Amino acid sequence: MNRTLSMIRTTAVGSLVVGAALALPMTSAQAAKAGSVTKSGSCSAKADWKLKASPDNGRIEVEGQVDSNVNGQSWNWQLRHNGSLSAKGSATTQAPSGSFTVRRTMVNVKGPDAIVFKATNPKSGQTCTGRLTF
Repeated sequence: MNRTLSMIRTTAVGSLVVGAALALPMTSAQAAKAGSVTKSGSCSAKADWKLKASPDNGRIEVEGQVDSNVNGQSWNWQLRHNGSLSAKGSATTQAPSGSFTVRRTMVNVKGPDAIVFKATNPKSGQTCTGRLTF
């Protein structure tokens, strides 16, 4: 019977150690490469921006969004990756939320990837700039 109690204690202690190790938080670099990174903020006037980067088959899927709550606004946007222009274009906010979203895939270079999403409304002059490190 003592042997059975000893085995139960050993198993319980082992389970606690494994559980504690699994509960340890990952470093920010590990978390960034393991999953998505999302940042959001306010633009220079009443709009908001959101920038998300996610792993995608060895590449990075990037989503930039502007939400102005006004349908029909034209915006010029660009995505930069480690300082270089990766993509640019224009978009118009759509119903029902008065927002637009840009999705692009980028190369996932070794080490941290600095991604910048910038959108400008040429009519109002409002700008939105989101930055994250993946």
